[in-house]
Amino acid sequence: MNFTDRIKPTDKGITTYLDELKNQDYQIPTFQRDVVWEKENVKKLWDSIYKFYPLGSILVWKTDLKLQNHREIGGHKIVNDNFNRTEYQYLLDGQQRTTSLLTSLYGGKIEGREDFDPALFVDITVESSDDTDDESYKKRFLYWDEIDDKNGTFKRNISKKKKFDEGLILKLIDIKEKYNDIQKTVIKHPEIDLNFDHQYIEELGRIKQVLDNYRLSFIELKGIQVSEVCQIFERINQAGKPLDIFDIVVAKTFRPKSASDSGFYLRDLIDGFREINNSRFLQLSDFDYLQILSILIRENIENSGIVNITPRYLNDIKTEQIETIWADSKKAILKTFDFFENTLNLKGPQLIPYRYFYLTISNYFYQNSNPDYDFLKKYFWFNSLHRDDLLSNTTDIKNHITFLNKEKNKEEYQFERFLIDRDTLRKASYSSKGVSSRAILALFATNQPKDWKFTDRNVIAENFFFSTDKPNLHHIFPTDYIAKNPGSNTIDNNSLMNIAYLTQITNLEISNKNPLDYICDYDKNPDFPTAIKSHLIPEQILEWSSLPEMPENALDLFIEQRIDLIIEQLKSKLNGIKFEVIDTRENVMAENE
Repeated sequence: MNFTDRIKPTDKGITTYLDELKNQDYQIPTFQRDVVWEKENVKKLWDSIYKFYPLGSILVWKTDLKLQNHREIGGHKIVNDNFNRTEYQYLLDGQQRTTSLLTSLYGGKIEGREDFDPALFVDITVESSDDTDDESYKKRFLYWDEIDDKNGTFKRNISKKKKFDEGLILKLIDIKEKYNDIQKTVIKHPEIDLNFDHQYIEELGRIKQVLDNYRLSFIELKGIQVSEVCQIFERINQAGKPLDIFDIVVAKTFRPKSASDSGFYLRDLIDGFREINNSRFLQLSDFDYLQILSILIRENIENSGIVNITPRYLNDIKTEQIETIWADSKKAILKTFDFFENTLNLKGPQLIPYRYFYLTISNYFYQNSNPDYDFLKKYFWFNSLHRDDLLSNTTDIKNHITFLNKEKNKEEYQFERFLIDRDTLRKASYSSKGVSSRAILALFATNQPKDWKFTDRNVIAENFFFSTDKPNLHHIFPTDYIAKNPGSNTIDNNSLMNIAYLTQITNLEISNKNPLDYICDYDKNPDFPTAIKSHLIPEQILEWSSLPEMPENALDLFIEQRIDLIIEQLKSKLNGIKFEVIDTRENVMAENE
């Protein structure tokens, strides 16, 4: 298609558009949702139309792709159950305006307001004070509950009801469809007395002119791929909810229920899966789930057509493919989450270094009756803390799956050399999204660290019964101490080598105290040394607590000793794998085993 055909600006009369919508010429895909209908905003919308102000363009996507549609809009059915066409016109942007216009003109129903009538009325006795008047619309455009007061609660409504009875407050749709009859009635009003130049008649004529002549702007997109549609939607709708590829796949894979078919709705499938238990892992994003499913389809269904996990290929996922793998996928995904949560003791997604682990490990568990958890633990730690970035792109995913499949199929496999840089650990700083930060915090968490005051309590528990008892990241050497005693490392304030998990209660108690003070107090508990070890903290800090003051190089010694403990911990987890330690700060090989 010629690029000039991709975008076509056009316009259409407002009532023509609404009639075509009711005639099923336009569809609203299900990813368009969460319409907020407000009376004041609808009045302002009609005031702009009344003044012939522009409303902004309505974006229409023309395609042969059939998506799940809203069956109704504002109570008006716009799609039949067996709706099929060679070309569909989907509203990508403009649902809010469309809903407001349709219901205010033709009436209908607003979700959550069953007793409210959204049909709009016009008071033709209201004048505008000047061209910039921004108040008269509130009186000009009315709803029935502002006109009729059945219970007599609002005395101010009496005059409005009287105007309505006299034919001076009129239903907007009646002006459109019964104009001649209305005009004949209004002209006979005693105040008008056949005066066609009367203000009320002029106002009535203006409203008719608005309905007949106001034109809405449209931008029609044609020959646009789904992935492009998502990007276009996001760019034009920056203030609203972004359109996600998941929404497209939900709409595309939808199959309605029938007497012989239970139907298919991916959103309900995923939402129901999330409710299995209270694991934080179950709350992964829709996009994460979609990519997991795409990998399981690609790897376990021949000729699936799913080559990659990018939107270009996610769009090609078919309903029957999801149905084919879903039962075994649920088991594989749950085993993956269980592995993280109960084997590695990582209680939430915030500690998983690479989100692609969900994809590779789920595929390992898929239809795997004999998984090797020791192998899987090595796989996790090897890739999480290796000096090189080993799982950051889609090519890495394919290589990882090939490697994991060797063990899954009980074929020979071999881990490559594991390489870690002491200086990388030295410089590691807390970041909620950083790979190395998550990996180191995961290593601290997997040891089930104990609280320093309540040494029988795991800091990272599955459930927290008190909001004040959630785990905090605590600076072992307070920032004030570091500012005065920086040492040769000049570490970052959020250095992970200086961080430990503590309950919030203990963290608040310690506050900004010198380690000499609080460690000396906690060391009176005979279980405190064991608690310290669970955090991979050097025991020498206990010796220092008995001294009058810290050694001048205490921070330097502490950092290096903690790095040693981390490395020893990794060696034990990666037993049998060639393990090399370098120090790029010194540019020398520290170990080569």
